[in-house]
Amino acid sequence: MSEYSREEKRKPRVAVVFGGRSSEHAISCVTAANVLQVIDRDKYDVVPVGITTSGHWVLESGDLERLSITDGKLPEVDVTALPVLFGADRELVVSEPGEVPATLGEVDVVFPLLHGPWGEDGTLQGLLEMSDIRYVGSGVLASAVGMDKHYMKVVFAAAGLEVTPYVVIRDRDWTRDPQACREAVDKLGYPVFVKPSRGGSSLGISKVNSLDELDLAVAEARAHDPKVIVEASAKNPREIEVGVLGGLNGGEPEASVCGEISVSGGGHDFYDFETKYLPEGEEYTALSVPADLPEPIAAEIRAKALIAFDAIEGEGLARVDFFVDEDQQVVINEINTMPGFTPTSMFPRLWAATGVDYKELVDRLLTLAMTRPTGLR
Repeated sequence: MSEYSREEKRKPRVAVVFGGRSSEHAISCVTAANVLQVIDRDKYDVVPVGITTSGHWVLESGDLERLSITDGKLPEVDVTALPVLFGADRELVVSEPGEVPATLGEVDVVFPLLHGPWGEDGTLQGLLEMSDIRYVGSGVLASAVGMDKHYMKVVFAAAGLEVTPYVVIRDRDWTRDPQACREAVDKLGYPVFVKPSRGGSSLGISKVNSLDELDLAVAEARAHDPKVIVEASAKNPREIEVGVLGGLNGGEPEASVCGEISVSGGGHDFYDFETKYLPEGEEYTALSVPADLPEPIAAEIRAKALIAFDAIEGEGLARVDFFVDEDQQVVINEINTMPGFTPTSMFPRLWAATGVDYKELVDRLLTLAMTRPTGLR
């Protein structure tokens, strides 16, 4: 058989990249465990690639148990553990920070499951574009805008979507004149939500009910990102989320059914890290799919999710989050260009309720990536 014939019959090779340098490292590992579990190995060859918190790239084992949250312990890509996991007959591949393993040059498509800065924010996407490697999800611009809650709101407002009033506190603002920052926040009225501008998984977010709580909340957010965004709270809001998938064969993007998140009890004022990911938070969280909404409101939310997706030039997938206030006003909260795929994540649940199960969802994302060119498009 000729080399050409053998190459023709080779299964597409998928590099599943996870971990990374952001504070969402553990959630990326959990997401990867679930995606690795459902990729069709009869259809694809799979190469698990982990990035440590220090920036080292390693050829991972893909051990699903080690990449899951176990007894409250968060998983991590760990260079010191890998030789044991691989065993004596496996070669450990480690590169220095900033160096990409040669393995990535041999794959047909990358599934980048990194959350947060240095992965979900356009940095990895830019690297893959420069390397002419296809990948799942949004490109450089959409990833960067979708990561920064400040510029996300600027783009949404320009597209005619209503956003919550907000104040941005940059590092220089807080360092030079914290009192001016406090006064700007005070004009929003309390309560407010203080967030890292370029963070996710609800890490570093605080609900602040009065001025005397603000400094501590800003410090918590700044531990994750020197740029902080403070958002006014909607009036008794319902939290509604919608999944978006890119259309196949150049088709229009599609929106899923709406889902609702409600949190009560246990000292949780909002959908925080514990209620999202840890077993002890499950009893305080209810995920309703589909959401119990009047059809006109549900239709409005789904339509606005598609507007948001196009506004940032999204590709592949996104989860778009909204508030519906007590006056039935729909306000967009944010877009997530690489939503989690954990067992408790909303994105897979939304699409399952829409008729696309988990395995089919992953396969569709890989198909979209394989048929999309790199470069300008």
